[in-house]
Amino acid sequence: MTREFILEKLARNLASTPENRAKKAAGRIRQTEKGILPKQPRTRIARVNHFIAKAREAQASIATCGTEQLADAIGKWLRENNLPPDIRIGEDARLSSLHETNNNMLAVKQGPSDGKDVTGVSHAECGISETGTLVLLSGADNPTTLNFLPENHIVIVRRSDIASHYEDIWPRLRKRFGKGEMPRALNLVTGPSRSADIEQTLLLGAHGPVRLHILVTED
Repeated sequence: MTREFILEKLARNLASTPENRAKKAAGRIRQTEKGILPKQPRTRIARVNHFIAKAREAQASIATCGTEQLADAIGKWLRENNLPPDIRIGEDARLSSLHETNNNMLAVKQGPSDGKDVTGVSHAECGISETGTLVLLSGADNPTTLNFLPENHIVIVRRSDIASHYEDIWPRLRKRFGKGEMPRALNLVTGPSRSADIEQTLLLGAHGPVRLHILVTED
């Protein structure tokens, strides 16, 4: 590399403004080719069905319902598993109907879990069809403690929020939160907590909930 080339490059950099450099960097990001991704179903129906199949492979239970039947669906699952009708939720407005407990007699508590809750209920940001994974964001709407401390975790995800690949998460978050803003934590949950560290014997509930139940709701 010659002295003249180095001096010329420095001169070009000094002549450009920070705004121009930022625009060039943003352009390079937009034009970058995507990596090779596993083939996934193209239609929404097929993508949702693939998500359901993968979630069941990961030992999660799963059901579908309309948003107006959300309380009924949760109450039914609790009864089927001989669990008390006590649930804890965050401040997510999409779960506000659960406070209306006339039909199901659900006992709803709100806020982060202190580890004494039997069942936590969260609303996922989205699901990933590729592996049946749930994407859960931290914050007051859906406290991270609900993902790990209760023995049972019920997660609601909308049908239209089921994406194909992990790589779909980041553009979605940038669009929702805006430039330079992100939730403090993002948890990817696939099936109930498990470990096979001891004698290669699978143990559910090793680091979190022993049961994961997913409710896919209509839009």
